[in-house]
Amino acid sequence: MNSNESNNGKGPLKVAVIGVGSLGRHHARNYSELASEGVCDLVAVCDVNEEAGRGIAAAHGVEFVSDWRELTDRVDAVSIVAPTELHCDIACGFLEKGVHCLVEKPIARTLEEADRMIETASNSGAKLMVGHLERFNPAMVSLRPHVTKPLYFEIHRVSPFPNRSLDVDVVLDVMIHDLDAVQWLVGEDVKPDSVGAVGIPIISDKVDAANARIEFENGAVANITASRVGTEKIRKTRFYQTNSYVVLDYATKFASITSLDPAASHPLLGISVNRLEVDDVEPLRTELSAFLDCIVGGQTPPVTAEDGRRALALALEVLAKIESHREKLSL
Repeated sequence: MNSNESNNGKGPLKVAVIGVGSLGRHHARNYSELASEGVCDLVAVCDVNEEAGRGIAAAHGVEFVSDWRELTDRVDAVSIVAPTELHCDIACGFLEKGVHCLVEKPIARTLEEADRMIETASNSGAKLMVGHLERFNPAMVSLRPHVTKPLYFEIHRVSPFPNRSLDVDVVLDVMIHDLDAVQWLVGEDVKPDSVGAVGIPIISDKVDAANARIEFENGAVANITASRVGTEKIRKTRFYQTNSYVVLDYATKFASITSLDPAASHPLLGISVNRLEVDDVEPLRTELSAFLDCIVGGQTPPVTAEDGRRALALALEVLAKIESHREKLSL
């Protein structure tokens, strides 16, 4: 992005980060690095935790504010990395002022809130992007052009219990990454046909481990397991498409395609494994750069608010199935 052409020739876009907790601080760090390259101008960070917020602000030499409303007339774009229940009010407050917003996943708590955000963005003309980070993982970036028609997914996303506050269950916290990715790979115009799910609380009072089986109207099936009470970190996706088997490891940034040549004289002679070349770049930096680029270029965000709503809708359906099953277990 050419900073001299950004913001309609007025210089680099002025940006701020709303919420600088465990993830928001990395938004601030990446914006600060981009600012040092002249791509944007990080002017402030905001957090209700004054001590933590001032520490992040001081680290990057920017202003600290405790109330996001102080920034609505002072910035061109923001990352909203606040708790999910605050997304709608904060985003709409900025969008109404024409400020472009990148909202961390999930887009909102409810579909009604998501619709309000989408309508506000449409009325103001401001960009609204949702932070489904795994789309920007370099392994996914390398793999995406090779995806044809996925038929069956086996997905595992497991991690140790996080040392941070949890405002949502494991479905909205981490499974939603895979719910978004699966719908993106199957085809955004292909709707889920049926959903089954189970899930239980283990350490917290929310669902900590869950499994969902999703069948799409074109026949594709996804089996997704998510847990935040594991002993190791696993972020693997495996899927089959015609004549090939795909492995994607988000954690190690690895992707491979095992293909079968139908013309081979023997099936074993027609198998080849292609380990894709992957650029080892930080997904969040790629995501934030894409957000700024879509503003400067007047393009549709690479992950739209409608994408975020679609992922939320499927996550809420999974949660409804889990709640129905928990009633049978008397949990």
